[in-house]
Amino acid sequence: MSRRRLLGLALLVPTGLALGGTLSACSTPATGDVGPDPLIALADQARADAALAATAIAATPALAARLEPLRAARAEHAAALDAEVIRLDRARASAVPAAPPAPASRPTLAAVRNALAASARGAEGVIGTLPVDRVGLVASVAACCTTYVAVLE
Repeated sequence: MSRRRLLGLALLVPTGLALGGTLSACSTPATGDVGPDPLIALADQARADAALAATAIAATPALAARLEPLRAARAEHAAALDAEVIRLDRARASAVPAAPPAPASRPTLAAVRNALAASARGAEGVIGTLPVDRVGLVASVAACCTTYVAVLE
């Protein structure tokens, strides 16, 4: 994938998040859904990625300029995904997301990239199973993660 294509995808992320939120507001909850909402796992992974980036910044302050925008973006992803889950299931509004576990070792830039690549794959993997009103949000998350993996090389 070329840098021009990656930058183009990165520019679509804010639009996709806005579009995903707009479309989500117009939808109605699905009935008969069985199993946990796949966005819960994506939100948990976003929180874990944000925590990993924060830990990497604390361990290696020279990485702050590169990782702080990523940390902020993944925190925003978690909030947007949580809001979408709550929109369809108000009972989850009172549930407090679990804090991600602290990394066992000093996180490296490679560890952050690997976590982001896994997050991108996870988001891409559920896109085909989602109702159209949620695809924009999840596609934006996948594109952002993929872009950061390439940018952090």
